[in-house]
Amino acid sequence: MSHHLSGPHLRSPMDDARLDLTDLFAFTVPGGRTVLIMNVNPLAPTGGTAFHPDAVYRINVDTDGDNQADIAYSFTFSDPADDGEQTLALHRATGAEARVHEAAGTPLFTDVPVSFGRELSVTQADGYKVSAGLRSDPFFADLDGIVADFTWTGTDWGADKNVFGIALEMPDAELGDNPTIGVWARVSLHVDGELKSVDRGAHPSLTAYFNAEEAKDGYNEGEPADDWATYLEPWKAALAHTGGYTPEAAEETLRTILPDILRYDRTRPAAYPNGRTLTDDVTSARLTMISNGQITSDHIGPHKDLLAHFPYLGTPH
Repeated sequence: MSHHLSGPHLRSPMDDARLDLTDLFAFTVPGGRTVLIMNVNPLAPTGGTAFHPDAVYRINVDTDGDNQADIAYSFTFSDPADDGEQTLALHRATGAEARVHEAAGTPLFTDVPVSFGRELSVTQADGYKVSAGLRSDPFFADLDGIVADFTWTGTDWGADKNVFGIALEMPDAELGDNPTIGVWARVSLHVDGELKSVDRGAHPSLTAYFNAEEAKDGYNEGEPADDWATYLEPWKAALAHTGGYTPEAAEETLRTILPDILRYDRTRPAAYPNGRTLTDDVTSARLTMISNGQITSDHIGPHKDLLAHFPYLGTPH
C-alpha cells in the first residue's frame, strides 16, 4: 500500500504511526517552481495526534546523479502544547551537511504553526512556501482486491483516510542548474542520544512487495547509494516469483526503482516514474511491474478533493 506501514509485518516503524512515511511527491507548477511533499502517519490522527517532537522528517535531493544528497530539507517539530498546538522548524543543508541525518544547515523557517484541523496553514518567506498538518490522504488503491488475490472490489481504501502532510514549494533554481533531480524522504528518531533512521523511501510500494519481513528494518536504515549492491539479487528473485521474469529482464526492470530515488527531469511533465503527481496511478504501475504485465490496473481513480493551490493536498476528512 504505497509506503504505508513500512515496518515488519505491516506495522509502522517502531510501532509508531508518527514515524511512518506514506508517500513522496515531486512536481512543478507554473511560475518556475518545484513542489516536494512527504506524507506520514497513515490513518491520522488515529495513530498520533501530532508530529513526533524527537524526529527529523527530511526530503533529500540529489542534484548531480551520484545517489548522494546534495541538498536536504529537514523538518522538526516542537513538543505539542497542552492545547495540542505544535510548531515547525525547517533547515536547508547542502554539501556534506546534507548527508548527515540531523537537522543541519541554514534555518529557513522557525515557529511555523501546524494545522491539525480543517483550516489551512501556509507560511511564506524568501520565495519558499511551507505547510504541515492534517490533510486528506491522496493515495488511492483497491487494497481489499489486492489482498483477495486481485479480485477487485471497486472500493478505494484511501477514499476517507487522512495523513500528516509536509509540503514545500520553492523556485526551481533552489535545487540547482541541473533540471534532473533525484528525491527521497527519510524519517529519523533520536533514541538514547543517537539519531536512528527508522523509515525511508521514494518509489511507492517497494518494501511491501520486495522486502522480506526480516529485511525491512535494515532497508529503512539504509542509504540509497547501497541499494543496487544490496537488493538487486533478492529483488530479482522476487520478480521471478511474482512475474516469471528472466534474470536479465528482472535486472533491466529494477533499474527503474533501484536505487530507491525518485528521478525527475523537470523539463518534462511530471508523471510517475518521472517525478510523481498527486493523481499518478502508482498502484497500477507497481501491479504491472510485479506481474510482468499480466495485471495492469486495480480500476481505482485519483481523488477529487485535491486543491488547485498550495499545499495541493485535500482538506482532511
